[in-house]
Amino acid sequence: MVQLQKIYLIHAGDVSVKPALASFAALWPEARVMNLLEDSLVQDVRDAGRLPDSIPQRFDLLGQYCVAAEATAILFTCSAFGATIEALKLKHSIPILTPNEALFEEVIERGGKVALLTTFGPSIPALTEELNEMLAQRGTALEVDAMLVEGAFDALLAGDHAKHDHIIADKVASLKGYNTVVFGQFSMASAAAQAQKLSAVPVLTTPDCAVRKLKKLLLG
Repeated sequence: MVQLQKIYLIHAGDVSVKPALASFAALWPEARVMNLLEDSLVQDVRDAGRLPDSIPQRFDLLGQYCVAAEATAILFTCSAFGATIEALKLKHSIPILTPNEALFEEVIERGGKVALLTTFGPSIPALTEELNEMLAQRGTALEVDAMLVEGAFDALLAGDHAKHDHIIADKVASLKGYNTVVFGQFSMASAAAQAQKLSAVPVLTTPDCAVRKLKKLLLG
C-alpha cells in the first residue's frame, strides 16, 4: 500500500539533500521520504583521490540498515559510487537505484550528442563507466562528452550557492552542438532553472529523473 512505503535517500554529502527533496516535492509530494546522511563518504574519497577499500562494506551496512528499517526502495544520491551500488542491488529484493540510472535511461532514449557535466572530479569515471555499461547492455552507442565544471563544488561547500549555480549556468551557456545537457550530480540541480534559460536544448537533472522512475516503479 502507498501509505506504508518508505523511500530511503542515502546521501554521501549534505549538498544533495535539498535538491532531492525539492524534486520529490515538485514531482511526487505524496511520497514518504527518509534521509540517511553519511557525509564522511565524500570526504574520504576526496582525501584518497579514489574509492577507499572500505566502501563496499560500508555500503553493505547502509543497505542493511534501510532494509531493517522496512524501506520499500533506496535511492543513492552521490554519483561517485555507481559500481558499489550495482553490487548492492544483487543482495536485496527492493528497488535500489543509483543516482544516475534513471537519468541515463532518459538520455539514451533521447539519443544525439550529450554534454555530461559534473562538479566533483571522482564522479566522472564512475558516471562514464555506468553509462557505458548501460549502452553495452542495450547494444547501442551515444556520443558523450564528460566535463568537470571547475570551481562550482568548492563554491557549494563554502556555502555560496549563488556562485555555484552561476558557474554551472555559465558553462551550459558556452556549450554548442549538443542535443542534451546532463547534470550528473544531485547537488547540481539547483542550477537547472538558470541553466535552462541559457540553453536551447533540454537540461536534465538526476533527482528529477530518479523521482519519475521511482514513482513509476512503486505506483505503476
